[in-house]
Amino acid sequence: MYDLGQQFKLDLNKSISNPECIFKGNKYRITVLTERLVRLEYSEKGIFEDYPTQLVWFRNFPKPNFTVEENNKILKITTKYFQLIYVKNKSFYGGKVSPSSNLKIILNGSDRFWYYKHPEIRNYGTCVYKTNNDKDKVLKRSLYSIDGFASIDDSNSYIIKENGEFKIRDNAELDLYVFLYANDFYYCLNDYFLLTGNPPLIPRYALGNWWDKNDLYTENDIEHIFKKFEENEIPISLFILNKWQNDNNFEFSEYYKDPKNLVSYFKNKQVRLGLSIDIPDAFKPNSKLFFKLKDYIPVDKKGNILFNLLDPRTIDAFLKLIIHPLDNIGIDFYSIDYFNDKQLDRIMILKHYLYYDCFRKQNIRPLLSSYNSTIASHRYPVLYAGKSTVSWETLKEISNFNISAANMGISFWSHDYGGTKDGIEDNELFTRFVQLGVFSPILRLGSEGGKYYKREPWKWGIKTSRIVRYYLNLRYKLIPYIYTESYKYFKYGKPLIEPIYYRYPVLYDDTLYCNEYYFGSNIFVSPIMSKKDYIMNRVIHKLYIPDGIWYDFFTGKKYKGNKKYVGFYKDEEYPVFVKAGTIIPLATNKFNDTSVPKKLEIQVFPGANNTYSIYEDDGVTNNYLKGDYLITNVEYIYKKNNFSLTIMPVEGKVGVLPNMRDYKINFRNIKKMPKIISYAESKQVQNISYIEGADLIVEVQNVPTASQLTIVCSGEDIEIDSIRIVKDDIISIISDLPIKTNVKQRVDDIIFSNELNLKRKRIEIKKLAHIKDYLEKKYIELFLKLLEYIDEV
Repeated sequence: MYDLGQQFKLDLNKSISNPECIFKGNKYRITVLTERLVRLEYSEKGIFEDYPTQLVWFRNFPKPNFTVEENNKILKITTKYFQLIYVKNKSFYGGKVSPSSNLKIILNGSDRFWYYKHPEIRNYGTCVYKTNNDKDKVLKRSLYSIDGFASIDDSNSYIIKENGEFKIRDNAELDLYVFLYANDFYYCLNDYFLLTGNPPLIPRYALGNWWDKNDLYTENDIEHIFKKFEENEIPISLFILNKWQNDNNFEFSEYYKDPKNLVSYFKNKQVRLGLSIDIPDAFKPNSKLFFKLKDYIPVDKKGNILFNLLDPRTIDAFLKLIIHPLDNIGIDFYSIDYFNDKQLDRIMILKHYLYYDCFRKQNIRPLLSSYNSTIASHRYPVLYAGKSTVSWETLKEISNFNISAANMGISFWSHDYGGTKDGIEDNELFTRFVQLGVFSPILRLGSEGGKYYKREPWKWGIKTSRIVRYYLNLRYKLIPYIYTESYKYFKYGKPLIEPIYYRYPVLYDDTLYCNEYYFGSNIFVSPIMSKKDYIMNRVIHKLYIPDGIWYDFFTGKKYKGNKKYVGFYKDEEYPVFVKAGTIIPLATNKFNDTSVPKKLEIQVFPGANNTYSIYEDDGVTNNYLKGDYLITNVEYIYKKNNFSLTIMPVEGKVGVLPNMRDYKINFRNIKKMPKIISYAESKQVQNISYIEGADLIVEVQNVPTASQLTIVCSGEDIEIDSIRIVKDDIISIISDLPIKTNVKQRVDDIIFSNELNLKRKRIEIKKLAHIKDYLEKKYIELFLKLLEYIDEV
């Protein structure tokens, strides 16, 4: 058996189920894996598979609680969640007339039940990739269903042998996994990850801004674009080279005289370098690479070398002759550009070998970007949806991809924010793309090549460049928060994006609110998907705020939850909200640096007690698996006129962080200076405090990261109770209009009149059109539109 390397070997004992949970007959084997998950196998030959497969690596779970009733004909298994009834050795399918007559799994406490070939039409599905015509997305069944159950057919996937090679199954059998979770979907995800493997913790630098424009960059071009990023104070953390080789030889072209020096240049800029690679189905004799490979891989009858992913010798040669030389010069990651929707298995196997081969390196945490293969896609771990048109429709599709990903336990979709090709480059559209990207797990600025695709923020007008610069820098500030939420995904299986319909199912079919989502545990986003009204210079955006008290992340204005609102958003504004008591850690690193910050900013919103646990490690190695990490609790104790914040390490190793750290605490919605006392452990320490806008800033410097820092604030009537009022928005709109000031006052008197009803207000507004040189028709229409929202005032 060919030795591919230790990095590809799985523990086969972990793929063999607990014998106490197996019920086996001549033609069937049924395994209770958890209280919510059962494996169903049927084979006419009575031969069943224990090897791990492409999808399933782990089956040796602890015995769950269940009861069994069994006789010569019937097997009945009951858990907390389901009851399975099976007529032994019968086909799982009872036929079209009575499909559930031989096998039925009843969801406890309901009238719903699953059977083999159940249509599962109430399954919400998940987006998997865009089609070749670039107009539609492919939607597949997911784990999330309002029926409370979902199934996966693993019958046709390859098995993985002892040496890590993929093999076609020797025996034809039906091999199904059925999840029966009722309303406990996160338990379903937990079972799925136990079965297939946990999502990995991606490198910290992957949460910065990606640059992936399909231009041919010379070394001088690269220096020039870095200079422009620096001049415009726009950070990036990953740079993907697409046109870096000649004739697919996997060697740098003549444009790069010294690749090692190029890699060093990137590292000096604190930017990771990735290469786009496409693997051909066959290497032909006109390829320089052909002559390297032919000593290891036989030539076929046509004189070509087939790239056979099921041949371990071919895989070994590919990795050692093609990938390892690139690794050795310091390439950080690969973006696989191969896609064939008829060969999704091939994509999965390719990225499996590329990803796990990285573990042979000196303790470097791997990163890979690839198209979705639909099979355990969370393991590999960043997915690319495919090329897209520059359009508002693409903006909506990206949001839909990100949200539906959670239905299959996926978090890290990457898209070309801004659109890949065609369409019309538009200031407002590009701004909304970037804003959505900032509050998404991966932010990738990508497009086809050419000077007229403007992914470079400085190519836009002054206003757009300023807004985009602000948001791309905000993304870097958010990395401590996003990285902590990524850790929760790795550790507990909680996706970074949670659709609003998980908590409010009725909103799934509501086109106004179905794109809203929770970004991590503390942020709620209502993405803008439509163009603005160019007369009022704002987009009219309808949103739903969940239960509780919420604050606008940017302005601090308060919103009462479980209520629908209308917002009027300028280009620079975006609807992002945090709940009362929210704590958000922010980085203050310089430029491209994504490492653990030496100075940490913490945003604290009033209204409720809360604790947030910040996760930190070195961000690039696998040492966190050995305990080299630190979890720091930030505890906020809230009273309106007396509140405190305590920062203390609670788990891990303090040495992971700098020995000393500066803190900048931003208490939101404070109108005047309270009395402030700071303690490091029990010793009072000096702080710098001041009011900035509507926030109280408290800075404490040189705090030992091993110690506890406490800040206590007290005073009378210090908090701003800034409730969001539509009236203020409408006044702002009228104020910005290029019309006479006395006309603005007249309009204000009508719109906000307490004496006039809505019908009469419309009449009075229309009368303004008949006054000579008073108001153009477009402004009359605008004011009539604003009256639609007057009930919010």
